[in-house]
Amino acid sequence: MSDQPIIGITPSPSVEVASHGTFERYSMATTYVGAVLAAGGIPVVLPLQDANAPELVTRLDGLLLSGGGDVAPERYGETVVHPATYGVHPLRDQFELDLVTAANDRSIPILAICRGIQLVNVAYGGTLHQDLPTSGMATIEHRQQESRLGMDDIGHEVTVTPGSPLAVIYGRETVGVNSFHHQAIATVGDGLRVIGRAADDTVEAITDDRRPFVIGVQWHPEMLFRRHTDHLALFRSFVQAARGASKLV
Repeated sequence: MSDQPIIGITPSPSVEVASHGTFERYSMATTYVGAVLAAGGIPVVLPLQDANAPELVTRLDGLLLSGGGDVAPERYGETVVHPATYGVHPLRDQFELDLVTAANDRSIPILAICRGIQLVNVAYGGTLHQDLPTSGMATIEHRQQESRLGMDDIGHEVTVTPGSPLAVIYGRETVGVNSFHHQAIATVGDGLRVIGRAADDTVEAITDDRRPFVIGVQWHPEMLFRRHTDHLALFRSFVQAARGASKLV
């Protein structure tokens, strides 16, 4: 048995319009792949599909939910869609929700990033703020591109709950992060615990204490880990948990 666990990563759908046709594609920043490789895992991309999630999960040792467009508001009970909503893709929503269910059924580790943390919260019955900038909730900048900061610059700090998995992983209770989101968790899903908040109380990290490894973060550690090497610890912990899961199969 290989000591390198298989990590499934969900991509974002995209459409390319060219002179000779319109092409539906999958896209994903290579930083996700780089982070998994650097942590000792083998990354594989999971094409979006309306079936097969349970079968796919049987072939995986870990599930990484990547960033991307917004989760459809109707998924968490909203009937009015905020005009800032973008990138909604019903198939991606359903596929990832099915993957979360299947992964939890098999105790497969989950690391959820940006959109991913929001998707996990919805999967657990939680809700989202559809647009932080117009909600009156945010008092710090959560879209650091508006401040001309780069993807691997630190935009703000997150206060981590003492003794939580993230506090153990990072070895401290304050973590500098980047920030590229306009939505955030509103009502926390059943069974999830908030373990990280920004200075304005925005939820930045969650976990499910009932499972070996389910962690969601609102920032993008895959963009940070090369310049800010402490963020590699999150991927190493995830891959190590996946390594343990692979030995149980």
